[in-house]
Amino acid sequence: MNLGTEPYVVNVGPQHPSTHGVFRMKLTMEGEQITDAEMVVGYLHRSLEKLAEERTYTQNIPFTDRMDYLSAMSNNFGYCLAVEKLAGVMVPERGEYIRVIMAELQRIANHCMAVGTFINDAGAWQTPLMWLFAEREKVLDMFEMTCGARLTTNYMRIGGVAFDLPDEFVPACRAFVDLMPSRIEEVEEMTLDNEILLARAKNNGVISTDLAINASLSGPMLRASGVAWDMRKADPYSVYPRLDFQIPIGENGDSYDRFLVRVAELRQSVSIVDQALRQLPGGPSKVDVPLSLRPPPGEAYARIESPKGELGYYVVSDGGTSPWRFHVRPPSLINLSVLKEMVLGGTIADAIVAFGSIDIVIGELDR
Repeated sequence: MNLGTEPYVVNVGPQHPSTHGVFRMKLTMEGEQITDAEMVVGYLHRSLEKLAEERTYTQNIPFTDRMDYLSAMSNNFGYCLAVEKLAGVMVPERGEYIRVIMAELQRIANHCMAVGTFINDAGAWQTPLMWLFAEREKVLDMFEMTCGARLTTNYMRIGGVAFDLPDEFVPACRAFVDLMPSRIEEVEEMTLDNEILLARAKNNGVISTDLAINASLSGPMLRASGVAWDMRKADPYSVYPRLDFQIPIGENGDSYDRFLVRVAELRQSVSIVDQALRQLPGGPSKVDVPLSLRPPPGEAYARIESPKGELGYYVVSDGGTSPWRFHVRPPSLINLSVLKEMVLGGTIADAIVAFGSIDIVIGELDR
């Protein structure tokens, strides 16, 4: 007698609290095992790329804030690099250092959120989440004192940054850099050998090295599968070649390795900010660029290592004040493409942990 169960479909989302945004997983189950998975995206689509073709190059900077709204500084950075490449604009040295400081502080804030929520998704407990949120708040305080905003910063400009650093920024940032390593150690002591986290994350959502490369993954997703690929070293930009840092990698490509890589990257970003503060030169932080900038006809592509991976901007100019074509390469969408391979054979509880280990933001995914 065949006692097998009938396949059935479970919808996780589109507004399930475990899905990190308005996202839907359509899971086909046999008993408690996932046999097929489909991702349904687009609930937050707002035609950003088309809207950007009707605004000036400067007016498009706030649009980038609202893609990965947890990493606005990084979004600004990549877009400004693309337009500067298109228009032949050179950024003053001080402006370059300030951009790197802000981008690495943004990486710290992003990873505090990613690591904390992942621990929560894995069913551990909320103490590490609250501790990491407390450190993230310090970063947001520094953003606020610099540009008046905490989340959608709109701080970087074509040719540099909107404002130079206020007098209180460097002492606050120095205090943060000095304290943060001990805070990371506290989180590590609490989590690395935690039996709940190990049971839920080890060997869950495994991505082989070949799959990671063939799927064009990037960021911690790729590095956790053993590939030491980081745009700050593979295709250096700004003043990163002057700074010394390592590329953390994993061994197994599972959810636990992605957690470890992000924790290690917190340390590296703290080191980068420390070095940049020590090397911070004087002088202007930006060059004057017309608000109605008219780059010569042509095209440019610039990419950065955002907290989630390779973030690229493709901009085409026809000589007017708005981009003729504007396109984004979003790491969240591409990293999410392997979700099916990550969850097949597991349970719904396993799928939530694997999904949380990707670290996506729906605003960037849907655009």
